[in-house]
Amino acid sequence: MTLSRANVVSSFTVVKGSIIDETYAVFAAWDFARSKRENLDRLRDENFIGANSTTWLRDVAKVLNRRFDPDGRDRGLVVLAKSGCDLEEWKPLLLWHMTRDEFLVRDFLLHWLFPAYDSGAFRVRSDEVETYLAGIRKRGATTEHEWSVETTKRVGAGLLKIAVDFGLLRGSVVKEFASYHLPERSFLYLLHAMRDEKLSPGKLVGAPDWRMFLMRPADVEHELLRLHQFRKLEYQVAGSLVQLSLPCTSSREYAERMVA
Repeated sequence: MTLSRANVVSSFTVVKGSIIDETYAVFAAWDFARSKRENLDRLRDENFIGANSTTWLRDVAKVLNRRFDPDGRDRGLVVLAKSGCDLEEWKPLLLWHMTRDEFLVRDFLLHWLFPAYDSGAFRVRSDEVETYLAGIRKRGATTEHEWSVETTKRVGAGLLKIAVDFGLLRGSVVKEFASYHLPERSFLYLLHAMRDEKLSPGKLVGAPDWRMFLMRPADVEHELLRLHQFRKLEYQVAGSLVQLSLPCTSSREYAERMVA
């Protein structure tokens, strides 16, 4: 999914950041017997995440409302949080799920951060991200309102902070690429999630989504071969024919296995 004229880019959600701990806490307390609105109303009423202000509590609820569909496509992510999934395994899954609606974050990771990494860059600068942001507007992305220079700077800083929060970059003032490794069970979950979208085995190996985790197709294939060796999946390649058999029939089923 890339930016198009149909995409409306929100500066609000990017500036508010990844809110990893808050999202995990809300999903851990999620009640599937209640509607999304009822769950978020409960969050605002009870503040069970310990927000230090009503403004931040309101903002967290607003971001979650815009980013996720807990009763639908994001249900597996909620199931994992409710079952106490290890946060380091859960974080990359959160990134994948949130970028299904966070078009700007997805575009930034796939079409700016990964190419910089792939070209051998060691550091990234905020002014480079601001140039990228100017470019996406020229490509036809629409924003909820006209961005000032200050808003552009805040959005650029927000994108870099998100990359740091998910372990792709490190540093406070100067941002450098981190030595990132996708946990094994997170990799397996993502394989199932991408297969849910009806990708063929060959297209799954080369799926753009892996760029969010700084993985090239060769890296994906290397991990598949390793997991095949340890009999955690079946992966066979014969010329252009690629066969892949995964442990479960869906990402939701695999999520349940992760925390069984």
